[in-house]
Amino acid sequence: MGKAIEDKDLQLTYLKERINMFLQVLDTIDPESTDLEDVDRLINMIEDIELKCQQFKKMNDAKLPL
Repeated sequence: MGKAIEDKDLQLTYLKERINMFLQVLDTIDPESTDLEDVDRLINMIEDIELKCQQFKKMNDAKLPL
């Protein structure tokens, strides 16, 4: 597992890259030949991005002064 990304700008860059990868995968899928495994892979990618957003939010919320 890699080191946590603590810088907000780097977090945003990471999320943008992940979303762009998702869009590239989505663009390469042929709707006529897509199977359940392909759909599951897309769902997993979205869930991974959502999880990372939540992790970044918790990390940034913890840094806020009370």
